[in-house]
Amino acid sequence: MASPHYKWIVLSNTTLGVLMATIDASIVLIALPDIFRGVGVDPLTLGNTSLLLWLIMGYMVVTAVLVVSFGRLGDMFGRVKTYNAGFAVFSLFSVLLSVTWMHGTAGVLWMIIMRVFQGVGGAMLMANSNAIITDAFPVNQRGLALGLNQVAAIAGSFLGLVIGGVLGPIDWRWVFLVSVPVGLFGTVWAYLKLHDTGIRQPAQPDWWGNLTFAAGLIAVLVGITYGIQPSQGHTMGWTSPLVLALMGGGALLLVIFCVVETKVAEPMFRLGLFRIRSFTAGNLASLLASLGRGGLMFTLIIWLQGIWLPRHGYSFASTPLWAGIYMLPLTAGFLIVGPVSGALSDRFGARAFSTGGMVIAAGSFVCLTLLPVNFTYWEFALVLLLNGVGMGLFASPNRASIMNSVPSNRRGAGAGMSTTFQNSAMVLSIGIFFSLMIFGLGQSLPHTMFNGLIAQGVPAADATRVAALPPVSVLFASLLGYNPVRTLLGPAALHQLSAGHAAYLTGRGFFPALVSGPFSNGLTVVFGFAMAACLVAAIASLLRGGKYVYVEPRPQPVDPELDALTCQY
Repeated sequence: MASPHYKWIVLSNTTLGVLMATIDASIVLIALPDIFRGVGVDPLTLGNTSLLLWLIMGYMVVTAVLVVSFGRLGDMFGRVKTYNAGFAVFSLFSVLLSVTWMHGTAGVLWMIIMRVFQGVGGAMLMANSNAIITDAFPVNQRGLALGLNQVAAIAGSFLGLVIGGVLGPIDWRWVFLVSVPVGLFGTVWAYLKLHDTGIRQPAQPDWWGNLTFAAGLIAVLVGITYGIQPSQGHTMGWTSPLVLALMGGGALLLVIFCVVETKVAEPMFRLGLFRIRSFTAGNLASLLASLGRGGLMFTLIIWLQGIWLPRHGYSFASTPLWAGIYMLPLTAGFLIVGPVSGALSDRFGARAFSTGGMVIAAGSFVCLTLLPVNFTYWEFALVLLLNGVGMGLFASPNRASIMNSVPSNRRGAGAGMSTTFQNSAMVLSIGIFFSLMIFGLGQSLPHTMFNGLIAQGVPAADATRVAALPPVSVLFASLLGYNPVRTLLGPAALHQLSAGHAAYLTGRGFFPALVSGPFSNGLTVVFGFAMAACLVAAIASLLRGGKYVYVEPRPQPVDPELDALTCQY
């Protein structure tokens, strides 16, 4: 029998695990310049863009692919056992990341591989934390508990930006090493204190389901990763044979996976759960909300680092840290509203809170489109706070509603399925946001860039070369906190200019002013998509029905006289 305090131990440990896993998903974003300088690689050199993207997205792809499998394993062999193993795996590969000894491309490849294995540990943590909480807490407290856990997961993705910005300039290895003591403490604590209280569902592994699902989803997510990179003279690679083959082949494998899951006795992906209205509506709403939120982080970072912060006196090198700091109102909104909405949903149900949250989030995206590129910060902070409030209002009740609708012996699979939708949507959202932003920039950036450089005395050949660069190069230069003109134009071209022109071109005013117009076009397209995704999520949430909690079927009563007669024989 678990002690009355056991549920709070569960909540504390699982929240620590999920917070650590999500912080590590975003911590490298701000620290990328320091990491690449540390191993001696220029990520903007032709051929190195894929290294940059895989260091960012490899972790996300792995966690998206494996959470269902690990949730299913938790149902079969014990959720706590799988969760504990995740803490240990995550900690081990955090250590191996921090002791990277190689330089150049080999060093980056080592980190990408270690990030992939670190993602395996992260998937174990994410897949089972919600199920363990649901097992430990009574129905009338699950919203609060899952709300705190979900808010920690979402807030971690933004806290990682600040932590990476602080530690990266000190020593890039600290970006990976910082999670080691937390991981070791959490691993020991979990092994000593946590134990399985849920119902296990012994079964044979669904090998064909695992294989077709992993291969199909990996192909689709890899296709998205390469789709936002330039290819064969095009600004993006969506029409390249490789991307088309990956996307088409991945989609076909996922169709085959769905067929397989209807044929095997114990499928990893419980398609029957979609007959539960609350489960289906909640997951659809979560998918759409993640589509709206996932690429927002990248867009805001580029906006702050490439335009707003330099125009307000910050050096390009210092913009990564300050971008994370200036985005804190978004995290504050999550932290303030998430636990409260989760607790209230225990009493009143999820529909009103999650639907209202998505409407508020959609409104915040409308406000972002109305802000000028060179905004007043208090207005920007207020809109970010509003977005955080909307997302926090939605996330906690929605996750509690999903987990409450699932039978107790399927909670690992249900949590894994839900996390797969959320994590896959984050990767898909990055692809969509980057594609829409590149499309918006591509309409006017080349012409604006060429005229601006010519006006400052840059030779026509160099101006033509820079103007012809794909817009993604400009976005990545801004994302990395590099001096964009110095990086894109190169030292040879700058040496041909007078000292005054060179200083002006590489100063804090020229590039932000130059790209503000084209960037504004991209923002309108991106935030318009996010607003539409949130409104559709609100409709999906509204259709979930009233408050619903799955009730386990009671055993059939036995006739006492028949039972006594049976015992005599």
